[in-house]
Amino acid sequence: MSGHSKWNNIKRKKEKTDGARAKVFTKIGREIAVAVKEGGGNPASNSKLAALIAKAKANSVPNDNIQRIIKRAEGGDKTEYEAITYEGYGPGGIAVMVETLTDNRNRTASDIRHIFDKNGGSLGTNGCVSYMFDNVGMIVIERKPGMDEDEVMMAALDAGASDVEVLDDSFEVTTTVSDFSAVRDNLEKAGYTFLSAELTMIPQTTNEITDPETVEKIQKMLEMLDDLDDVQDVYHNGDLPEEEDEDE
Repeated sequence: MSGHSKWNNIKRKKEKTDGARAKVFTKIGREIAVAVKEGGGNPASNSKLAALIAKAKANSVPNDNIQRIIKRAEGGDKTEYEAITYEGYGPGGIAVMVETLTDNRNRTASDIRHIFDKNGGSLGTNGCVSYMFDNVGMIVIERKPGMDEDEVMMAALDAGASDVEVLDDSFEVTTTVSDFSAVRDNLEKAGYTFLSAELTMIPQTTNEITDPETVEKIQKMLEMLDDLDDVQDVYHNGDLPEEEDEDE
């Protein structure tokens, strides 16, 4: 089962720069604020908030920042965000899904349409590519020296995971959306360290892209989408060359 992860290959890697990290903090903070307004500020009774707190911690968001965001949202922050998902096709015909949280849907739609058009893609209608993706929970456990593969796999499966992939530097634990919180909590209590823990989307099949020019266009489009504050997550089914992906 060892090897390279297709999910990791199609998932946008986040740069380690301070600027990029601050942008990640902002995006997760926006999600947390929405979750608090929808279900309250207690993660024990708000599973969506609990999942986002785990995601924030996995992305090294300080706990003080998390608590500040929760208190601000509970205190009546008047900013109203709307969740909108855009679907379309990128260079090379790859399927692209863009999840946003916006306080101005006209601005966001215009910005995203511009990025698709500028990079040779096309924004589509709702449902045009979403059927190509599955909603899952994905928990990536850091693989430390001396860890027993069978022990980790059994712990994850006993916790309710639907699949475990063993990689050179991590274990990728896949769950259903409904089981995600319970599996994450059980593995956390068992002492495992997460590199990430989040609800995500994975493509049912991937579209291998080998032409260097097309790869470059895809990467440029994805970078431009990531740079939009309103964009929370970008998913696509392009299987890009690994060496190119690492240069993002």
